Amino acid sequence: MTAKLIKGTEIREKILNEVEEEVKKIKEEHGVVPGLVTILVGENPASISYVTLKIKTADRLGFNEVQDNQPEDISEEELLALIDKYNKDDAIHGILVQLPLPKHIDEKKILNAIDPDKDVDGFHPVNVGRLMIGGSEVRFPPCTPAGIQEMIVRSGVETEGAEVVVVGRSNIVGKPIANMMIQKGPGANSTVTVVHTRTKDLAGHCKRADILVVAAGVPGLVKPEWIKPGACVIDVGVNRVGEKISEKTGKKVAILKGDVDFDAAKEIAGSITPVPGGVGPMTITMLMKNTLKSLKFRLGIA
Repeated sequence: MTAKLIKGTEIREKILNEVEEEVKKIKEEHGVVPGLVTILVGENPASISYVTLKIKTADRLGFNEVQDNQPEDISEEELLALIDKYNKDDAIHGILVQLPLPKHIDEKKILNAIDPDKDVDGFHPVNVGRLMIGGSEVRFPPCTPAGIQEMIVRSGVETEGAEVVVVGRSNIVGKPIANMMIQKGPGANSTVTVVHTRTKDLAGHCKRADILVVAAGVPGLVKPEWIKPGACVIDVGVNRVGEKISEKTGKKVAILKGDVDFDAAKEIAGSITPVPGGVGPMTITMLMKNTLKSLKFRLGIA
């Protein structure tokens, strides 16, 4: 039996529609809308593409969207001053500094300068600590892990008591999703194991998983025989493995593969995310949800 596809594109639309309705309601009742500023330093093509999609999404939802483009040679002091300006701006509820930054700028120092209550990416140490504590302390879960949890819950997968195995220990995906799934509460209450490149018997751990989250950045790492029949498989990997000519545009496009052997895995898993079209669309979606949440905290209605 072929696995049920967990499509991020479909779940994204449902969440964005929910956010859009909330924004309209808050505007009617309180006369304000979420304010999101994205600071882009330089002209990295991938960053420009990503930021463009953020702008388009924020505009669709009725946000006050501010795009602040800065030159490649901006000094660290100037960038810190810019962040301080937005920290003090009551019309801005979310601040996002697009990474990577030029080498002469300390990324850690920049991210730590953002007001934790406007850190809608969820990377500030204060928000990492809030996530670890869990419950009502959580403000902004990192966007990709938050999207993963939404996909699991909205696709009807039971998390209560489930064996969750996370392949990968990054600060952006692996560690936070493991922490989120082990917390008390809906969409969690799971038993979590984190595995990585130094883990002995990687395959054996994966075989136990009712929910397998793979975020290793290695194309085709997880083999079909590593998957428990009927398991939910969340493939976070987006790996460029070559190029092809698009049938629609006639232009070269990247060939993308996940960390899981999808074609074989879908014949064993109960549900699985495709690549592309799986986890990817959820990241910006959860950024928008976090920005709305920031405004609601300011209004005391969260």
